[in-house]
Amino acid sequence: MALGVLALRTRTAVTALLSPPQATALAVRYASKKTGGSSKNLGGKSPGKRFGIKRMEGHYVHAGNILATQRHFRWHPGAHVGLGKKKYLYALEEGIVRYTKEVYVPSPSNSEAVDLVTRLPEGAVLYKTFVHVVPAKPEGTFKLVAML
Repeated sequence: MALGVLALRTRTAVTALLSPPQATALAVRYASKKTGGSSKNLGGKSPGKRFGIKRMEGHYVHAGNILATQRHFRWHPGAHVGLGKKKYLYALEEGIVRYTKEVYVPSPSNSEAVDLVTRLPEGAVLYKTFVHVVPAKPEGTFKLVAML
């Protein structure tokens, strides 16, 4: 009898090992977010400010037209050009835009500018770019040469 029970146990064990396992419902969890690493540089996504020259050399402008916008002084106001609150340059009269580079000689009373010039190498020259508006002569006008 013991021999029969042993044979029956081994037969059920062998059939359990050889038979395919029954399908069981297993819940497998996947990540809801894929790991992409961390990002430290989150700034810098603001749009550009559109600084720069708005009217090129030779363009005809009317009084009040903006010639250039800038954050720091890159262009300086010349003849018939005004300086706005945020360092923008605008035309005071209508005419043609001209750009010139002129040698910068600082005032001796300005200690920062004099300090900058003294630190330059021998023979170096500083230049500034000026924006001018050459007024256009309105047609139909004349210049009085002499009174009769």
